[in-house]
Formats: sequence, structure tokens, C-alpha cells
Amino acid sequence: MINQKLLVSGADYFTDDYKINPYYTETKINREKAIAEHARIVECFREAGIEIIKVDPPKDCQDGVYTANWAIVKDGIAVMARLPEARKGEEAYARKKLEEQGIKTYLVPENYLYSGQGDSLRCGKYLFAGRGYRSDPEAQTFVADKLGLELIQVHANPQLNADGSIHINPATNHADSFWYDLDLAISIIDEHTIAYCPGALDEESNKKLEAIQDLDKIIVDYDECTKGFACNLVSTGKHVIMSANAPKLKSALEARGLICITPEITELLKGGGYIRCISLWLS
Repeated sequence: MINQKLLVSGADYFTDDYKINPYYTETKINREKAIAEHARIVECFREAGIEIIKVDPPKDCQDGVYTANWAIVKDGIAVMARLPEARKGEEAYARKKLEEQGIKTYLVPENYLYSGQGDSLRCGKYLFAGRGYRSDPEAQTFVADKLGLELIQVHANPQLNADGSIHINPATNHADSFWYDLDLAISIIDEHTIAYCPGALDEESNKKLEAIQDLDKIIVDYDECTKGFACNLVSTGKHVIMSANAPKLKSALEARGLICITPEITELLKGGGYIRCISLWLS
């Protein structure tokens, strides 16, 4: 079983002050509604039998609700994230909260970006790792070595300007993508199954995934991935807490005997986060 214990915080400081990914637009965030959505997702986790570790969100950190980006955790070891400048205030707080849980923490070398579980997805012996937006390849290699996992490095397609050039986010000064974190393009269903959207990934990455013979793969519809945040889910291998706007993926999962729980979410997605993003897998 996977995702048996999750760390969550809260949406108390959720704002759009820094538009650090393509989902932050001029549409204003309703914080009260975001807090209610967060509470509903946590309720769904509990319905699925997941143990929840609840911590206060870091003060005045707009993205502190997205605990998935704080680290990646395996067997009592956490490799901590190196976040964009707008999120630096979360780093020391996240490390303190994990150490309070008895988890041993390690730091990625300081000169590398690393987006934690948002860009590092554990599936059995594999580590599916995003590169090029919020995580550097060298950081992912460090993580895979530290956790003893086989690295599968992939790259999502970039956000393009009208002239076809790669869009640089003015708030981070980094290249941007609608799949800036890999958990928007790939999901882990159980230790032997992934779901992913081929249209979100470049050709080389699709070839890498197709070549893996010992995993079952579910193809996710492009529209459900982009408009419904279909891939940004939490699965225990029995229950799947997922988008209410991804009927094709829901049907595919239910056909495999999984029980799907589908909360409605409108506000948290305005920050480019969803169900997976608000939860950090501890064990």
C-alpha cells in the first residue's frame, strides 16, 4: 500500500501575490473557499483510511499549502527541496516539521533547484523525475542515489510564447510549463502502475516510459490532464482521491477495482496545485 500517511498544512496564507506558474492569472483567489476545499480534501483522505499529520502552514507563505514541494520521503529519510525564491520561506520550516516527525533530513546541494515530491514520484524501485523547470537533473540524481531508487528522468513540454519561443516566468526567471511539476503529468496508482499523459511530455520521455516493461500504464486523456488536473491525484492502491472532472480516468481506475473519491476543487487549482500537491507522502 502507498500513501498511508500524509503531511498536510493549510490554505491560511494562500494568495496570488507571486505568479510563479502559468496557473496564477488575474482571476482572484477566494481564500475562504480554498480553506474549505483543503478541508474537504483532507476529509477525503481520511475516508480512504489515510493517516493525516496536520501542521500549521508557514506564516505569510502563499504556496505553503502545497506541502508536496517540501521534500521527498522514503523509509524515514527526507531529501529537502530547494524552492524558487518566492517560496524560500518554506524551506527551514518544512525541515523542522519533518524532523519533529523523527525523519532524518538531507539537503540537495545548494546550487541546484529541486521541487520535492512535486517533481519526484516514487513507484516501487523507480523514481520518476522531472527536469528543466523546478528541478535540475543533478538534484534528481542526488535524490535517487540518496534514496536508492532507479532514476527515470523525463521532461514536460514547455509553455510557449506566441512566437514559438519558450516562455520565461517573470516571477522566477525560469522556463515555465503547464506541467512545471511532474505530478501534473504523471500519477502513481500503486507500486506497479502509473497513469500518465503522453501529450504533456516530450518525445524522448514518452519513449522512456514506453520502454519500461515491468509497470502497468494507464494513458490519461490530454484534455482531462490539462483542464481537469486528472494526474494530480493521491492513490493508496485501493482508494483514489482525484479530480471530479476526469471521467475517463475515473472509469479506467474503477474498471481495475479502485474506489474513486472526487471532491470539487476550483480555488486551489488557481495556484497550479491540486490534490497531490497539498499532501506529502511520509509512509
